[in-house]
Amino acid sequence: MCPPMRARSALLAALGGLSALAACAAAAPPAQLPPLPPPVAPEAGPLPDAAPEAEAAVASASSDAATDAVQPPAAPAEPQSACNEQNPQDFLIRGNFLKVPGGNDRAIQYRTDTYGFFPGFGRPSAGSRPASSFAVDTTFMGLPVRMHRKVAPVLPCVEEEIKRTCADHPYTAHALAGIRFKNTYRGGEVTNHAFGIAIDVDPNLNTCCGCVKPWNDAPRCHRPAKTEYDRMEMPECWVHAFERYGFYWLGHDVLQDTMHFEFLGDPDRILRIPGSLTDGG
Repeated sequence: MCPPMRARSALLAALGGLSALAACAAAAPPAQLPPLPPPVAPEAGPLPDAAPEAEAAVASASSDAATDAVQPPAAPAEPQSACNEQNPQDFLIRGNFLKVPGGNDRAIQYRTDTYGFFPGFGRPSAGSRPASSFAVDTTFMGLPVRMHRKVAPVLPCVEEEIKRTCADHPYTAHALAGIRFKNTYRGGEVTNHAFGIAIDVDPNLNTCCGCVKPWNDAPRCHRPAKTEYDRMEMPECWVHAFERYGFYWLGHDVLQDTMHFEFLGDPDRILRIPGSLTDGG
């Protein structure tokens, strides 16, 4: 039996070494530890948040995926045209100016002042030039045509619009007619072809049922038709493309001239010029 701690210290000092203390410790009985408490079952409940940042990232990704699945795809942006959209000027429309006293004279004078004169019509100012002197060679849908130089820049915009909106209604033009050096109207009127601001598309396929022979003898003029669009081969979408940029279609007129488009907008507003009043309006 080992002596008490105080006695062991004295004994260690007396013996002068660790061997006796080690022998005594080896002979001592093992210490009795207190018994462990019984295990306690964990309470039911949510697990601790091990990684709140990761959980938030997963939730955000799931939310984005759900949003992407619900949202429809964005519509492609409409290409920006080089031309302003504009309507024909009302006082230049044949069906309007013929109803107003002096309306025809006013329309002729405007065209004379704006595009040059046609001999025998209007009141040309001193030093003015004939409209024919402003004619330039250009193309439309791959075909050559001569137009007034003020109006020629709008044709590429019409062509672009046709290609964009008429893909489901393919139509290939075969013949065009632009400036004309002879007046084909009667009763004091003058055709817009004489000013170089009108263009005919395929006269042999697109009729003029209200005109004189041979145009009003076309078979389409004697068949039942629900609308004026049934009188021509050209698809309706071509008409809307021209109308978007200031042209008037004489298919709307009593002449039912479905081949014929005339620019009755403002030529000074045809092109979009960045920073100017003609840009976008």
